[in-house]
Amino acid sequence: MPIYEYRCDDCGRAFEMIRGVSESDKEVHCPICKSPKVSRLMSTFSSCQTSDSSSDPSAPSCRPGPFT
Repeated sequence: MPIYEYRCDDCGRAFEMIRGVSESDKEVHCPICKSPKVSRLMSTFSSCQTSDSSSDPSAPSCRPGPFT
C-alpha cells in the first residue's frame, strides 16, 4: 500500500497515511486538529550513489540490491 503525505492547511502539520490506491481520493482529516482542509504533498525519493576508494568518504552510498 502506498504512503501518502499531507499537510494540514489549518494547523500546518505534515503527516503520512498508508492508504490503498482505491482510497487515494477519499477525504482526509488532519490527525491533530481534525480539519478536512489538507493538501497532498509531492513525495520525494532518495537516490544512492555507489562509492569506490577514489570517492569522497563522506558521500552517501548504498549497497547494491538483489537486482543489480
